[in-house]
Amino acid sequence: MPEPATAGPLPSFFGSGAQEWAAAHPVLTSLGIAAAFGLAAYVCFILTRWLLALLVARFDARGRSGLGSSLRGRRVAGHVAYLVPIALIRLGLEYVPALAPGVAAALGRLLEILAVVVTTRALVAIMFGLGDLYARRPHGGGRSLTRYLQVLALVAYVMAGLVSLGLLLDRDPIVILTGVGAASAVLLLIFQNTILSFVAGSQLTSSDSLRPGDWIEMPEMNADGEVVEISLNSVTVQNWDKTLTIIPAHNFLGKAFKNWRGMQATGARRMKRSVLLDVSTIGFLTGDDLERLEAFTLLAPYLAEKRAELAGEADARSGPAGADVNSRRLTNVGTFRAYALRYLQAHPRIVTDMTVMVRQLQPGATGLPLELYAFVDDVTAVVYEGVQADVFDHLIAILPEFGLRLYQAPSGDDVRSLAPGVRSTVTP
Repeated sequence: MPEPATAGPLPSFFGSGAQEWAAAHPVLTSLGIAAAFGLAAYVCFILTRWLLALLVARFDARGRSGLGSSLRGRRVAGHVAYLVPIALIRLGLEYVPALAPGVAAALGRLLEILAVVVTTRALVAIMFGLGDLYARRPHGGGRSLTRYLQVLALVAYVMAGLVSLGLLLDRDPIVILTGVGAASAVLLLIFQNTILSFVAGSQLTSSDSLRPGDWIEMPEMNADGEVVEISLNSVTVQNWDKTLTIIPAHNFLGKAFKNWRGMQATGARRMKRSVLLDVSTIGFLTGDDLERLEAFTLLAPYLAEKRAELAGEADARSGPAGADVNSRRLTNVGTFRAYALRYLQAHPRIVTDMTVMVRQLQPGATGLPLELYAFVDDVTAVVYEGVQADVFDHLIAILPEFGLRLYQAPSGDDVRSLAPGVRSTVTP
């Protein structure tokens, strides 16, 4: 590595008188030269930054790439402009006569180290500016390159540190890098989580399993909300209660999580909830019940179709005439199920080109579950919950029209009402 230049006399274009005066007054000459180079360095910094900012602005003026705004957001012009005054001051050290050769050499090395640091920061700023540009492009798909850029920035800073250490110790950076390689096992142990997180982030990105803005659920980490940031080591989730959950990135490979992006992209949110019916209220419909239910606009076509179907099967039945046990009859729960299905299909907020279904589940100790399965045309929680509540409000309220009752476990008031002489606390 070449030795830094030491302090020397004034340039030859100065006259002999100036040379003699400088030799007689080295301190004043050094102060004057330092002030002149300092002022020149400041002016050059301002001009360079202005020219670079003007050049960056032309990228946006000539096209709509957005590169100029990305570079301005990362202050690339300011980082690069620092190289000019550093180079100018490094050059001016040769013309400061009062500086001892050792001091001039030390200052030269410090300026070279500063140049390495500034260059690294400028390169990192350019990388992140390009990453911001990619994130805004349509083909970027909202994917974040932050984790990859952070790794590249880490490598760049490590290399800058090695080069700076080599300049400071006057050693070849390759020799220093070889010494660092001997401690690689320790470094791998220290940065174990960082390496695991980087691998996890790479797999999540390549499979497109996670993006900023996704709604995810991870019960093991108490996370239920929107992904606001994906960094090298962690994923930040803002829960719906406005708290933040910081999840190590490698946890997404070892733990299950649910991503609601598909639901949000579809624009429809599934409604899947059951009405629990009291089994003791299930029975056959009588003729009077059928006449009364035919007044329901949604049920009239269904009942007419069923009457015709049952009439066509009457001749095929066997057994004593008029025996109900040998005839096929409509039940109140089946008719209610048909009504609930047609009510969903007629609802303006239900997506009819997706699955709409009303089905019975396995009866149990809590009655007969009648499950409604449909999709609401709005994914926002306020609208979705409002539509779901309206649907079940109506169906629960109309159950008595079918002779059905909602199952409910006995309350304390129900138990007290069984005791003789005890009045119910519920006001009729």
